[in-house]
Amino acid sequence: MTEFPKDIYTEPEPDAHTLTNLGPLAPMAGIWTSKQGMDVNPKADGPEHQAFFEKIELQPIDAQTNGPQLFYGLRYHTHIVKPGDVEAFHDQVGYWLWEPATGTLIQTLSIPRGQTALAIGKASPDAKTFSLEAVRGSTVNGISSNPFLEHAFRTERYFIEIRINDDGSWSYEQQTTLVIPDRQQPFQHTDRNTLFKIGEPTPNPTALASSLAAT
Repeated sequence: MTEFPKDIYTEPEPDAHTLTNLGPLAPMAGIWTSKQGMDVNPKADGPEHQAFFEKIELQPIDAQTNGPQLFYGLRYHTHIVKPGDVEAFHDQVGYWLWEPATGTLIQTLSIPRGQTALAIGKASPDAKTFSLEAVRGSTVNGISSNPFLEHAFRTERYFIEIRINDDGSWSYEQQTTLVIPDRQQPFQHTDRNTLFKIGEPTPNPTALASSLAAT
């Protein structure tokens, strides 16, 4: 059982500079792109293998507290298109959060198909590989879907693994387990990509204000 402090109201004084307190998330801050993504998704006549182009922006936010709990994090937006298209193939927003006190990682995600999830994992501050998971029915790291998706493409599990590469890029592999009425076995919807930096992150508001005050 997790031990929590008796005082659930007193907030810590966070460091203003989020970028220096992101633990294993620090190498992911910035603007990234790739033209080598691969998605495997379900279709009526079998799995479809779809290449995709991706742009993802991860920007630091001011530290967040829940009473004594303290998070540093990145707000992100992922936009994905098929090669040669302008129409969105996938769009996703959310937060990556790091809790230094416990080594906890959280990813929140929301997509404009009526679905949200909260995935949780653990890592050391200098980890180069880490993973997070969300499961259907959990009140902690759960998945919530609109009625049609719950009926036709029910998501049982979401799993993502991040790898920080020696060349400064980072990669992900994710697996979404779907239960589909016309399939006897769950379908493993997979995505993978390697992202390369095209822009530096913008410091969070309190960090910018602190820098201005110092000049």
